[in-house]
Amino acid sequence: MEPFFHSTHFCSAIVQRLACAVCILALTACVSTPQQAAGSDTERQVANAERAFAKTMADRDHARFGTFISEEAVFFSGPKPIRGRAHVMAAWKRFYDSAEPPFSWEPENVQVLDSGTLALSTGPVRDGQGKLVATFTSLWRLEPPGVWRVVFDKGNDVCECAGK
Repeated sequence: MEPFFHSTHFCSAIVQRLACAVCILALTACVSTPQQAAGSDTERQVANAERAFAKTMADRDHARFGTFISEEAVFFSGPKPIRGRAHVMAAWKRFYDSAEPPFSWEPENVQVLDSGTLALSTGPVRDGQGKLVATFTSLWRLEPPGVWRVVFDKGNDVCECAGK
């Protein structure tokens, strides 16, 4: 009589279990979320999007400014939040009317969720003479077809607290 572990039944059972294990591992690999490393390509993409967004102010290109804003964006640019791309563009039009930009901004810190679909960008805001007057915080979302757009934006005045 042949030992059990040499039998066809035993070998078939092992092969089936191994096949199941391989399938489960393959499926797990397919659905796992890629991790974002510090200084990742995704962070650079968002920083570059923020720089291009800011360049619309320097270039006085209000129409291009709108391409960086999500349809459902919320901007905190006054006493009440401004909701929606069209309303944000209307409210910000005044900043694009003069020949010289009234302010500029640039990303200083960018962080991206591990999912690679939502990012935070912060940095300084400077007046036309280059003086630091505020800081900004923008939340960017990766929207179809793979375009980063601002969904939330808020500026904060800088405190001149040196003499206090």
